[in-house]
Amino acid sequence: MSLFIPTYFSPISQYAEIVKSDEITFEMEDNFQKQSFRNRCYIYNSNGKQLLSIPVKHSEKEGRKKTKDTLIENDFPWQDQHFKSLQASYRVSPYFEFFEDDIAPLFHKKYKFLHDINMDTFLFIADALQIETTISKTESYTLETSENDFRFLAEKNLQPEREFKKYTQMFDDKHGFIPNLSILDLLFMEGPNAVSFF
Repeated sequence: MSLFIPTYFSPISQYAEIVKSDEITFEMEDNFQKQSFRNRCYIYNSNGKQLLSIPVKHSEKEGRKKTKDTLIENDFPWQDQHFKSLQASYRVSPYFEFFEDDIAPLFHKKYKFLHDINMDTFLFIADALQIETTISKTESYTLETSENDFRFLAEKNLQPEREFKKYTQMFDDKHGFIPNLSILDLLFMEGPNAVSFF
């Protein structure tokens, strides 16, 4: 069993561990952390690395809150912005058109909780990469860690120092190879073959 925190179109580092796992447990009881991959991902656009961030509601009165209880701020069209950014960045990539009809509903469905879209993005990627694994969810939080505890991969500043196998990226002729972007970057460039890069 490997333990992960659901994140928004997770970085490649997280999927490198997910594809090795026969059984995945998603952490449901962690506290929300700002500036983590829980509500953000990075893609490659014509200017280099681009942040896509889901706005979430914050209340000073609440104090710490669990990620599963984190509400999305839907007062402005962040989903339209994210989808347009993906289209602008990857429209001419080898596999964007192949996955476009399947990914589009994620940007039209109205989500209330951050957790729900993160789980839906995981299910989309698992299907696209044909990842077959058993999924469960935690019912309580534990500090005990093991070698299969990958919750740290949800934290932007705790990414492992590792060499990532290079693949062709949309704008690498301008900005060079950018490692550990969102899994979407690898998926749109390599399609089902993306699994072979882990």
